[in-house]
Amino acid sequence: MAKRKYGWTEDKIARFIKEGRGQGELSNYKPWLTIYDVPSNGRVHRIQGLKTERIHHFLSDFERGYFYLAEWSDQVIDIREQFPLDREVTTTIAERIGIKHPEDPTSKTPIVMTTDFYITTRINEKIINFARTVKPSKELNSSRVIEKFEIERVYWEEKNIEWGIVTEKELPKETIQNIEWLRSSRELSEDINPTLKEILLNHLIKETEPLIKVLNDFDIDYQLTEGTALAIFKHMLAQKRITVDVTKKIDLTQPACDFASILDRSTSERWGT
Repeated sequence: MAKRKYGWTEDKIARFIKEGRGQGELSNYKPWLTIYDVPSNGRVHRIQGLKTERIHHFLSDFERGYFYLAEWSDQVIDIREQFPLDREVTTTIAERIGIKHPEDPTSKTPIVMTTDFYITTRINEKIINFARTVKPSKELNSSRVIEKFEIERVYWEEKNIEWGIVTEKELPKETIQNIEWLRSSRELSEDINPTLKEILLNHLIKETEPLIKVLNDFDIDYQLTEGTALAIFKHMLAQKRITVDVTKKIDLTQPACDFASILDRSTSERWGT
C-alpha cells in the first residue's frame, strides 16, 4: 500500500478547493481536513451527525466531546468542523502583525489554516455564528501555538465573528458521557410499538419507586423483551420528551417520578458563550 502523503503543495490545496473542501452547509458541508488527511498523534473519530445527517471528522477526544455538547444544544442548527480560513487573509494578517504564517516544512507552501468548529445557532429567531478552537491546555504554553492563535483571533475579529479557545477544563466530562449514552437512542427501534411511550410516561409520573425497578416491572407487565422499557426511556430522554439534568450522572436508582419534572435548560446553553 502506498504511503499516504500528508504534506502540502499548491497543487494539493487547489485540488482540495476543487473538491469542495470547507464549503457547503449541514449535510452538504465537506470539512477541509478529514481523519485521513493528517498524521494521527492520538485518537480520531468519524461520527454520524444527528442534526447535519453527515459524517463528522474529529482529530481528538476533546473535539468529539465539544461536538456532543454542541449537538445537544437546542440553539445549534449547524456544526462545521475543520473550517478553513481564507489563506490570502491569514497571510496578510500574519505579515501585518509580524508573525510567521504556518507553512509546510518541506515545500514551504503557506498552509490553509483551520478553526476546529464553526457553529451556527438560532437564538430568539436570530441566526448567530461563532468559532471555537479546541486544544489541550498544555498546548497554550507554546509560544508558537499562541502566535498561530493570534492570527486566528484577528481573522475572526475582522469578520465580527466571536472566537474562543476551549480546553479540557471547559469540557464537562459527566455531561459528555451522558450525551454519548443517550444520542444512540435518538431513534426508536422499529420493533418497539411507539404507543408504549405514552403509557410508560404515565407510569413514570406516578411512581415513587426506583426508576430501574419501574422499567423492569413495565417489561414484565406488558410482556416485553427485557430492556425494552429502558430503551423507550432513553429514547424519550434523547428526544427531550423527558427532561433531565445532563450535567449530573443519570442515576437509574432515583424515584421514577423525578424524571418527569421539568428543568430549566437555559443553564445548559452556557457552554457556547
